[in-house]
Amino acid sequence: MPQPTRTSLFLLTIATGSIFLSGCQDKSKAAAAGAFPPSTVSVVEVHAEDVPIYAEFAAQTFARDMVEVRGRVDGYIEKRLFTTGTDVRAGQPLYSLDLRPYQADVQKAKGDLEQSLANLEFARKQVALVQAEADLAQAQANNVKAQQDVDRLTPLVKQDAASQQDLDNANAALLANQANVKAKRANVEQNTLSTKSQIDVAQGQVDSSRALLRTAELNLGYATITAPLSGRVGDSLIQVGGLVNKTSATPLTTIVPLDPIWIRFKVSEADYLNYVSRTNSNQPSHQPLELMLANNVVHPHVGHIENTVNQVDAKTGTLELQATFANPQHSLLPGQFGRVRLQTSERKGAILVPQKAVTELQGQEAVLTVDAESKVGVRTVTTGERVGNRWVILQGLQAGDRVIVEGLQKVRPGSPVNAVPYKVASTSAKPIPLTR
Repeated sequence: MPQPTRTSLFLLTIATGSIFLSGCQDKSKAAAAGAFPPSTVSVVEVHAEDVPIYAEFAAQTFARDMVEVRGRVDGYIEKRLFTTGTDVRAGQPLYSLDLRPYQADVQKAKGDLEQSLANLEFARKQVALVQAEADLAQAQANNVKAQQDVDRLTPLVKQDAASQQDLDNANAALLANQANVKAKRANVEQNTLSTKSQIDVAQGQVDSSRALLRTAELNLGYATITAPLSGRVGDSLIQVGGLVNKTSATPLTTIVPLDPIWIRFKVSEADYLNYVSRTNSNQPSHQPLELMLANNVVHPHVGHIENTVNQVDAKTGTLELQATFANPQHSLLPGQFGRVRLQTSERKGAILVPQKAVTELQGQEAVLTVDAESKVGVRTVTTGERVGNRWVILQGLQAGDRVIVEGLQKVRPGSPVNAVPYKVASTSAKPIPLTR
């Protein structure tokens, strides 16, 4: 006797179970009718459609721009102005150091600046230069008078109206006054150079004093430590009364920006190549991503791939992709795990049936169908990817076939049925596209 095949065992099991369940129906009704009435089943007529295929990858959130808050000046912490684990804004004060030393430095720098400005004003109004210029003017006036005396006596001497001695004295006085003018002019030039040098030195002192005042004011501002960016602040590693050292290796606290939140996940070479072929580029795309959290809840905001690392991991054969998700409620924190769904391909002309229409026995999958004569038949099928709550059927069905979705336990192969359209139960849950 030939051995039964797997398909025949499967059909026999379904038939036996159906007969048993059918025998449990109300015998009195069956006797009154004289025969078992056809069972009512819900069916769906399958048809070909184009469906996107999604892949699911393990993912982890991380802080792309996490910063360590450090002191820029030394000092003792007088106040801590935040609560651990709260959201802070950029520029919000976090710590207040002892301000008194830096306030004193600012006052000293202001005094030095005032002194420098006074020295500059004094240099610009040098008395010595003014005196030298006055002496030069007096010498020039005397020189003019001496020249006039020589000019007046010269014709008188020729006319014997004046003595030669008077003319010689006038010439000597002229030469003396000319030499005096040169000396006074040299003195003015020397005082001018000296005054300019003193003004330059005073101006340099003013600039230096202004720079020292600016440094003192910056240090005073740094004594109040503020948040460099917006995000969630961590625990304080130095408490009130502790010493802040600007060269310390230990930060005061950390801040992580949470909106958007960054996600990293790894894909295989095949998935990455499929992704590149679909987008026709190896650059980040606007293809939406879904994030399933650890509690199996879908994150309400879609994400987008921002960048990839520059090489495939030779040990695992995977490539890391990085994406961002809007996180306005700051519900996601760095270090959380989840699953990312990414569309990797699209199946054209696919046949899909609801998941619960497919039964499995001894590793073989099958569906029950209803033919044109409203009789039940069995089809062995090969399933592919799962799309939402449906299976892609690779083999065993074709467009137009009617597949039983509800009422499988009430029928057996070859039995007549009353087929009604299957109605999908309304649900507020968002369909989750997954690959098998």
